Amino acid sequence: MARQRAREIAFQTLFQAERGGLPLLDVWQQVREDLQPGSSDVETEELYGSTLELETIRFADQLIRAYAEHQQEIERQLLDLIEGWSFSQMAQTDLNVLRLAVAELLFAPKIPKEVTIEMAVRTAKKFGGEESGRFVNGVLAKLYKKLATTTPLQG
Repeated sequence: MARQRAREIAFQTLFQAERGGLPLLDVWQQVREDLQPGSSDVETEELYGSTLELETIRFADQLIRAYAEHQQEIERQLLDLIEGWSFSQMAQTDLNVLRLAVAELLFAPKIPKEVTIEMAVRTAKKFGGEESGRFVNGVLAKLYKKLATTTPLQG
């Protein structure tokens, strides 16, 4: 549960940065400050829930930093996988779920790929439209197959 909550916090942070046209790591720093124990802000709790365990914050940090550090590679992977859609045509929700899931698939090798995909689908269903889960699953399944043929999958 802590990792799924971390994925959702990372997604919300990326979404907020994209919407506001702000640097991702700056938004993440503010979110982390907002989530510190003792900073009980009603709006923050409505967005992110109550304060987080250190493990949850660390995993969200890992995902956000992986995306920030490897953004060009992640975007390139997505452009190769998504057929018939440009990023500007896609729902921002779906795109950001995919960005973080690809970051996790490529740069968090200890997490089983199947778990990453399932959790991304859940996040897409929770925050996206009616077809978001199916779309995200289809794109990530393509990447999973691609990774399976180019590198040994690690659990």
